[in-house]
Amino acid sequence: MSKPNKPKPPSARRSSPPPSRPVALHSRTAGRSKPASESAESQEKLSKIAGLQAVAALFRSDPSRVMRLYYDEKMKNAVGDFCSQMARMHRPYRMVEEAELEKIAGTVLHGGVVAATLPRDVADFSIEAAAAWARSGENLLILDGVGNPHNLGAIARSMAFFDMKYLVISDHPAQAGLSDSAHRVAEGGLEHIEVYRAMGLPGMLKRLAEYYRVVGTALGGKAVSMAELPPDPRPLALVLGNEEHGLPAETLAVCEARLIIPGSGRVQSLNVSATAAILIHELVNPRTQSARPKPTPTSNRARGVKSRR
Repeated sequence: MSKPNKPKPPSARRSSPPPSRPVALHSRTAGRSKPASESAESQEKLSKIAGLQAVAALFRSDPSRVMRLYYDEKMKNAVGDFCSQMARMHRPYRMVEEAELEKIAGTVLHGGVVAATLPRDVADFSIEAAAAWARSGENLLILDGVGNPHNLGAIARSMAFFDMKYLVISDHPAQAGLSDSAHRVAEGGLEHIEVYRAMGLPGMLKRLAEYYRVVGTALGGKAVSMAELPPDPRPLALVLGNEEHGLPAETLAVCEARLIIPGSGRVQSLNVSATAAILIHELVNPRTQSARPKPTPTSNRARGVKSRR
């Protein structure tokens, strides 16, 4: 008869694995298993910002928004500083296979790195704040019904490139917001501009006219080029409309002028993001500005603009 096995002394028992630690930088295997905190990701409404330029801009501007960081092997050297910041914030980061990165990003156009971030809030537009921007000579770009998030992202990229700071989006039902694809196409541009949402845009534009010269883009009618706009001491609020239908009639009706970009006539119009890039360049180009006659300061009453009371 065999003797029963004696229980091993406590010191000889196999110990349970130590608690998981942040994934080491450049780890090829340690980071492949999913962290426990990731199981709740489906319940969180996190934005996914993809691409090295967009992620780098986010880490420069507001790294506290980054909850998780994912990257593939080819990007492991490029994301070293990001991983260090994530470790200091005690937040997970890991290297994943490309197929998994596509699932996380929701697109094959992820650029090898994806940051899962807290959504960015879009503040309500304020006439009082706009008055202060006008006093500083800051121009505005306003979108009313631009529905393609790729166009919004491209416009934000042009704004950042030319150092235009303020973007206003309307409450038009077709208007795109700050989606994952808008961030990806913006290549970090959205981190360099301030975005606001305006409710009831036509009424807001009427009030804005005390501080800004409001102009909209439109085909036909009495439209002029940027160089043909008469002198005015107010900065410009440039309003762009929907890709297919243009500006709504009620919005266009409160614009002081209609703008066009003169072309060959072989095609009717440009993509809205290309239109925005050209007009922003004309607006901020010092040579274009110096070629225009200098405005003579006039009162609101002389311009036919009613003052607020």
